[in-house]
Amino acid sequence: MSTMNQARSDADGPASRRGPMRPLRLVSVRANQSKRLSSHVFRIVDLAVVAAVSLLVLAHRSPASLLSTPVREILPPLIGALVLARALRSLRLYRFLRSEGLWAHLSQLSTALGLGLAAALALEWPLDGGRGLTTVWEWSILASAGLGVLHLGWWLRVRAWRAAGWLTPNLVIVGATEYAERVITEAIARRHVNVLGIFDDRLDRVPHSLLGVPVLGDVDALLGHKITPFVDRIVIAVEPAATERVRAIAARLAILPNEVTLFLAQEDSNERSAALDRLVDTPLADLNAGAEFDRRSLAKRLQDLLIGAPMLLLSSPLLVIVALAIKLDTRGPVFFRQGRHGFNNEEIVVWKFRSMLAGPTEGEVGPQVSADDERVTRVGRFLRRTSLDELPQLINVLRGEMSLVGPRPHAIGMKTGEVESARLVAEYAHRHRIKPGMTGWAAINGSRGPLHEPAEVQRRVELDVDYIARQSFQLDLRILALTVPRLLGDRHAVR
Repeated sequence: MSTMNQARSDADGPASRRGPMRPLRLVSVRANQSKRLSSHVFRIVDLAVVAAVSLLVLAHRSPASLLSTPVREILPPLIGALVLARALRSLRLYRFLRSEGLWAHLSQLSTALGLGLAAALALEWPLDGGRGLTTVWEWSILASAGLGVLHLGWWLRVRAWRAAGWLTPNLVIVGATEYAERVITEAIARRHVNVLGIFDDRLDRVPHSLLGVPVLGDVDALLGHKITPFVDRIVIAVEPAATERVRAIAARLAILPNEVTLFLAQEDSNERSAALDRLVDTPLADLNAGAEFDRRSLAKRLQDLLIGAPMLLLSSPLLVIVALAIKLDTRGPVFFRQGRHGFNNEEIVVWKFRSMLAGPTEGEVGPQVSADDERVTRVGRFLRRTSLDELPQLINVLRGEMSLVGPRPHAIGMKTGEVESARLVAEYAHRHRIKPGMTGWAAINGSRGPLHEPAEVQRRVELDVDYIARQSFQLDLRILALTVPRLLGDRHAVR
């Protein structure tokens, strides 16, 4: 009996809801992404070390002044450094694949160093007649020592992350089919990926589990499942020839922020193994792959740190004054914390200054604020009118849970009228394909505060999706610059 048939025969038996690959601690997509983007940081540090070594060697050769050093003496180590920097990237030394051992990595590093040295030596003879050979060799030895130590550290760091459960992709499979069985078999054998569960619309025809991986429900159950913030990729493992079914499933999954992949059947075991490699082998962000999303994410994170940290420091006296005002005005805590939707539907705890009378349960989702709401305190009205109640969210920004600019985070379970807001617009979850922000394109275009009508939800989602498609450093700076005059000048918004 095949494994599939055996699984079907055990359908009525007890099944673990965790499965054989469910890690003890689930890592969110956002947290995994922060580790993946380390490849860019590694390269920046490498380039800084190569530049520092080059300047040190040239300064040692011409102690009087680098500006007075002849170009023929500067060019060999300079060109060598440029060739080395290019080789480090071209040889993909920042991927740190699971299958790559330490010696293989250091061997590739040696190749890059050799290319840099060869370029420097090739220029030294025709330009300087070999008089600067000592300088070139000094540069090569120091660069080799510096990069060797760094890459040993990078490699060990990445290995430690993986041992702790980071950088291991989490998948869910749609379709309890023989193709799903192939993915699970390979995944169990290699342990390079976690298959968290299976979803299938034909629950009456499938077992409770497949090779120990539980069937968690149908596609509709996946759309609102609490596991989605931890899912790096959704794999459709349905017979590719069933084009209508595949198209229908893909259309229903399109509202999720998660990446969706169709697993193509491969008859040859080597081809299946290679297909799984492409599917689940998650290196650090590949600098050569033109991964625009990764570059934008790193740039946005640096932007948040470089602007957000000074903002928090400069606003600290104001934070203290606001905190004292809240304590003197009404009883209750200074801060209000509430669970809200973050990147990829992850639940995050957002910090705000308390602007309403303290309720029995912190963070409980109540009715949205209305004009002249009696729950809002005297100090709270001023804080809401000036948006000063949002300042503590700088903590969320520095922690990487939020960004300075992005879709405003909505409370989990927030309702518009009697209906949950997320159910009013099919594209609602698209706004979670980027980190939420303290301010955003929707906020400066009049869509801020509570949402009382479905049309208001639709407009905000449209503005948020438009921002995600157009996001850039220039647009973020524009939004930040317009935030204060637009929000303070909006006297009609209910806050």
